[in-house]
Amino acid sequence: MASTQRKSSGKSLEAQFPNDTANMTETIAKTVLTALDDHNQVPLFSEAPAGLSVSDAYQVTAQLRAAFEARGETITGRKIGFTNRGMWDAHGVRAPIWGYCTDTSTFELEDNLVQNVSKFVEPRIEPEIIFGIRETPHPLMNKEELLDCIEWVSLGYEIVQSIFAGWKFSASDTIAANALHGALLIGNRHEVVSRKAAWERELASFRAELFCDGVLSQTGGGAFVLGSPLVALQHLVKLLDKDPYNPPLGAGEVVSTGTLTLAMPVGVGQNWSTKVRGIPLEEIKLRFEN
Repeated sequence: MASTQRKSSGKSLEAQFPNDTANMTETIAKTVLTALDDHNQVPLFSEAPAGLSVSDAYQVTAQLRAAFEARGETITGRKIGFTNRGMWDAHGVRAPIWGYCTDTSTFELEDNLVQNVSKFVEPRIEPEIIFGIRETPHPLMNKEELLDCIEWVSLGYEIVQSIFAGWKFSASDTIAANALHGALLIGNRHEVVSRKAAWERELASFRAELFCDGVLSQTGGGAFVLGSPLVALQHLVKLLDKDPYNPPLGAGEVVSTGTLTLAMPVGVGQNWSTKVRGIPLEEIKLRFEN
């Protein structure tokens, strides 16, 4: 499939990412912002002389949030990545990660049925369950209690992208790159409160099919997301509880819980659709142009 790829910067790793941790994380945050804005690729941060730990990468995440807000963007929520264990070996990760979504990357699917491939770097499509947070969840909550914190559930798409050539990276690289977030497209919202028990059961058991130009591309479902999108939300809440750099989830945030199938490369002229069985969520569609 066709995809968008950009050349990496010609600067050496030593020149770009200094051996000083404080300066390194600030430099990485600036490098990520420039790469995302310019649709370019960069060397792996983890291969710099000082390396990059997961803890330091989440410090970069906090600096990205500050930079987004400094230029007038509003944080709309979080995206969780690598909740599908089937993707871990291929991408060198061993646990889910997360990044920020803003009002420049979060859209209503029905108003944005066409996306431009050229806006992203090596884009891939992921059908996902998205939650609207009603009140702040706590790390000791079980799935039933978590549902009390969720206002609505939606089936939508996340477009992910790699500022690292060929989708080769370490876990810390993906975190520093804002968890590979490109765009979040939210489908129809369905309220939770009136059928909590049904949602808890269905989210863990429903099936999903991803089609490209009418041909079945991938299958999956809620169980592919750490067993259930609710488990993915639990994982995020626990991560944030231990995070000294980033705030917990708040009321009004959206959370994209991770892909229901393998993420697939997208190309110009392709039409993608997703159908689900075992949960009352509508079919969603998305087209890619240049």
